[in-house]
Amino acid sequence: MKAQFISSSGYVAAAPRLSSYAPQRVLGDLFAEGDIRLDGRRPWDIRVKNSRFYPRVLAHGTLGLGEAYMDGWWDCEALDELCFRALRMKLTRHVPINLRTLVAAGTSLLLNLQTCRRARAVGERHYDLGNDFFEAMLGPTMQYSCAYFQGTNDLTTAQRLKMDLICCKLGLGPRMRLLDIGCGWGSLAKYAAENYGCHVVGVTISREQQIYAQNLCRGLPVEIRLQDYRELNESFDRIVSVGMLEHVGAKNYRGYMEAARRCLAEDGLFLCHTIGDNVSALCPDPWITRYIFPNSQLPSIAQISRAAEGLFVVEDTHNFGANYDRTLMAWAQNFEDNWPQFKDRYGERFFRMWRYYLLGCAGAFRARSLQLFQCLLSAEGVVGGCIVPR
Repeated sequence: MKAQFISSSGYVAAAPRLSSYAPQRVLGDLFAEGDIRLDGRRPWDIRVKNSRFYPRVLAHGTLGLGEAYMDGWWDCEALDELCFRALRMKLTRHVPINLRTLVAAGTSLLLNLQTCRRARAVGERHYDLGNDFFEAMLGPTMQYSCAYFQGTNDLTTAQRLKMDLICCKLGLGPRMRLLDIGCGWGSLAKYAAENYGCHVVGVTISREQQIYAQNLCRGLPVEIRLQDYRELNESFDRIVSVGMLEHVGAKNYRGYMEAARRCLAEDGLFLCHTIGDNVSALCPDPWITRYIFPNSQLPSIAQISRAAEGLFVVEDTHNFGANYDRTLMAWAQNFEDNWPQFKDRYGERFFRMWRYYLLGCAGAFRARSLQLFQCLLSAEGVVGGCIVPR
């Protein structure tokens, strides 16, 4: 899964002049627009513990806010609700542009941050944290993507519903050859092989994921490779990609679609499941890319469409991003419940970083600042159209 929140990529208006206001008053007035109080008593209010919090946030924006939380300079009981209120009121429009923001935007525009070499950074720094850690947080399905809460409040059931939804949309059947780009820990590959009789090839850039997936799928017609999607050049009846496009980067969206088209049979279907932004972003959120997902970037629906243009026919687009709020809140609860067994390994700063990530992202989906798109694409267009389940 790739997640981004309190985005710095949207419209940015001028901040109040610091010569006229003390930093504490500037931030107090800003947060008050979202009914958030500094040193208030409600669960979503900010309790400042270090006075350096105010100039740090004004100087470094969302990056400074996240880093100050990691350092223990402020606390909030309900980070998810804080983020929801801040984003719903579009408070980040008032965050001043600073040198770091300009450098990040310029770097994203000028350089390809998701080359084959750079792409492996997210595997090493995030997905290789430890399979036992992700098992504790994600639960038995090991699905690090949005669950589908239809008629259930149980995370495990909702994740299985999501996997079955994908398989049904693709019309999987016995002996079909399925490519899973960014296969994670192999749960979807296992599900498709066991329940639909598919022969699956999964590719990942994480060594830890590959080892886990190979063990999980042992005895099934599933091959798990440590391979970049750009190296693929063979034919498949169906292709699926869940939570992968977030790591591809805008400069590579077209190449990603070309790789999928190159590998898809003429009568095949391709399902792309991705977190999406409401705007075509110039650069990723600075806190997320520094601490959670290196070199990540969220696509807009316009960017996805442009990348697929001339290569695929768009058969269906399904947005169930509101389900990600519930998914992230369940992960956050699992994380906190299981933290005692990991605290000596990772430490307090990691705990605060991960809590800020999970709850902040939940608030962003709740505010509808982020979306979850499932796009079903065909190589040549399905005659009569697709009957797409919901």
